[in-house]
Amino acid sequence: MSRVLITAGASGIGRAMAEAFAASGARVWVADMDVAALDKCPDAWGRTVCDVSDEASVRALFGAVVAAWGGVDTVFLNAGIAGPTALIEDVALADWHRCLGVNLDGAFLCAKHAAPLLKAQKAGSLIVTSSTAGLYGYPNRAPYAAAKWAVIGLMKTLAMELGPFGVRANAICPGSVEGPRMEGVLQREAAAKGMTRDQVYQGYASGTAMGRFVTAKDIADMAVFLASDAARLVSGQVIAVDGFTVNPDP
Repeated sequence: MSRVLITAGASGIGRAMAEAFAASGARVWVADMDVAALDKCPDAWGRTVCDVSDEASVRALFGAVVAAWGGVDTVFLNAGIAGPTALIEDVALADWHRCLGVNLDGAFLCAKHAAPLLKAQKAGSLIVTSSTAGLYGYPNRAPYAAAKWAVIGLMKTLAMELGPFGVRANAICPGSVEGPRMEGVLQREAAAKGMTRDQVYQGYASGTAMGRFVTAKDIADMAVFLASDAARLVSGQVIAVDGFTVNPDP
């Protein structure tokens, strides 16, 4: 039975991934900062409070997983925050550091502690959540876009380093995902641009060939595929699940 660890797995995209992996028959472990959300997860799932930007917290997470399971097969580097919505000149350095600390440092630290486990068993999969912001950039989202570009470079390097050990690494780039997190982005961007929330929403939706937001389940389905044997030679790839972005500037 496959053993799957998902950071930021107690809600949103991470929760959808956890549910999809569990439905496929995998054992699931979720790490999250939100204690209340963790408490609402099924009892069958492993659960750990973890700050991915803190190495001691990440070390403790992997220690708990190894103690319970003896190893892990798939590690999903999913933790991230939206960061500030502002013109670059209005972004505070502390907000920049916070956004990169969770989105980029968090991915690095989890990969650092996952890699020896996966290399030792000569199999496994690392998947990182990037974003279409990591493909095109977005105005008013400089810290987030920078972090999401950076995790793609991290993933490609991991694919090279880990490939000789039978370990794959890939990135998923969600487009605009229905849910509370994107709702917050819409509200902040509307305020920054002097627009209504619905105008910003339509701008994002009309920027895709399919004219719609994606759902967390769409992302989860891709995650399950990338972790499966059906994708055994898929590595170093950046896969957008976004309805095909044709205008990245909403």
